[in-house]
Amino acid sequence: MLFVEERKMKIFQYVQEHSRASVQELSQFFDVSESTVRRDLKELEEEKLLRRTHGGAIALQNVNFEPTFDEKEDKFQDEKKAIARKALEFIEEGDTILLDAGTTTFQLVKELRVFSKLTVVTNSLVFAQELQDVSGIDVVMVGGNLRKETCALVGPLAEAGLSMLRVDKTFIATNGIEVEDGLTTPNLTEAATKRKMIEIAKQVILLADHSKAGKSTFAKFADIHDVDKCIIDTGVPESFVEKLRETGIDVHVVCP
Repeated sequence: MLFVEERKMKIFQYVQEHSRASVQELSQFFDVSESTVRRDLKELEEEKLLRRTHGGAIALQNVNFEPTFDEKEDKFQDEKKAIARKALEFIEEGDTILLDAGTTTFQLVKELRVFSKLTVVTNSLVFAQELQDVSGIDVVMVGGNLRKETCALVGPLAEAGLSMLRVDKTFIATNGIEVEDGLTTPNLTEAATKRKMIEIAKQVILLADHSKAGKSTFAKFADIHDVDKCIIDTGVPESFVEKLRETGIDVHVVCP
C-alpha cells in the first residue's frame, strides 16, 4: 500500500502522463476509494499541480511550462526555509559558493548574513540585490541573457564567465528530480548554464522541496550521480528517499 504523499505523487504523475484522468479511473488504478481520490485531487489542486474537473482532473502544465519566480516563491515556504537552514550547515567562513537562481536557494541567501567572510557567485538579479548591503560578503555576478521567468542570467555569456571560475560549493535548484532522468528544468538555455555551474564546483548540493521529487521536465542538466548532497523535506516519500540514497548521494531530510 502506498503512503498518502507517495500516492498523491503517483496520481500527479499519472495525470501528467495521460493529460487527464477520471476519478473512477484513478480509483481503479491505485485501488483506493473514489472519495480518497477526490481528496487527493483537491490537495493537488491546492498545490497548483493540476486542475480538477467534473469527475476527474486535467494536467495543469506540460514539460515546457515554468511558473515565474514570484509564483514559485509563495509555495512551500516552510519547507524551503527548513531546507535553507540545513544548507547553511555546509557553508564555512571564507568559502566561495555559487548560488543558482531559484526560490529555495533564495531562502538560503537570506540566511547568509551570519557570515563575516564569504564570496557568493550567482546568476540571479534578486540574490545580488538581497546581498548588496551585507558587509563581508563579496558578490560576483554572472553575465548573460536575462530570463524574466526566473530572474536569472543565462546563455553563452553566462557559461563563458562561469568557465573562468572555480567554487567550493554549488547550491543548485531544479524543477524536477528523478533517479533515472536526473535533474531537469523546462528551458534548454537555463539547463546549459546549470550544467556549467555543476562542472566548476568541488561539491554539488541540491536543494529541492517535495514537489520536485518524481518529476521530470523538458531539459536535463545533470545525472543524479553529479550530486554530492541532497536536502529535501519530509513530504518526499520514504521510498523515493531510499532510491536516492542507493545511488550514493548524501541525503538530508528536514522537517518544516
